[in-house]
Amino acid sequence: MNCVNTEGAFRIIQSIPSPRAEPFKLWLAKTGYERVQEIDNPELAQKRMKEIYKAKGYSDDWIEKRVRGIAIRDELTDEWKKRGVQEEKEFAILTAEISKATFGMTPGEYQEYKGLKKENLRDHMNDLELIFTMLGERVSTEITRTEDVQGYPKVEGAAKRGGKIAGNARKETEQELGHPITSKENYLSEPEKKRRLKYG
Repeated sequence: MNCVNTEGAFRIIQSIPSPRAEPFKLWLAKTGYERVQEIDNPELAQKRMKEIYKAKGYSDDWIEKRVRGIAIRDELTDEWKKRGVQEEKEFAILTAEISKATFGMTPGEYQEYKGLKKENLRDHMNDLELIFTMLGERVSTEITRTEDVQGYPKVEGAAKRGGKIAGNARKETEQELGHPITSKENYLSEPEKKRRLKYG
């Protein structure tokens, strides 16, 4: 198992002639069919995502913010692609710039702050953290579009400015509330939290 990735493991399962592998093959076929349906009708994918979050114990209000945040993020990355930004590495750098300007932490630092490892950071944000994340990314998108910036250096400048606006709004909100927006709280289950504390 150390020599194959997830896709490779699925292909191995498909090639096993044993009746014991049949339940796995049926599950793979069902999952594949559902993904094809979602390509034709993206609303099905959104519905499935909401059901997954609901099953994990998230509130409907939080789920709506998370889904909206994903849409805002997709709009931003679409703009980046149009303007010559290379995916993966440069996307990660730009995201880190927005996060640092918004919260004073890169996503990696934020994960560490919340005690997370490989988990998705945004799945462990509270309402206000999600809202300010959306604000930074949405303003970055608007600046990028309005000024029709082209090329990585100018896109990076727009990202920093969008994050700075969200960061200023966060600081003002914190002044009014009398406590920080950033929180160490996460949505790990209690057994998982205890396991992390025990084994590190």
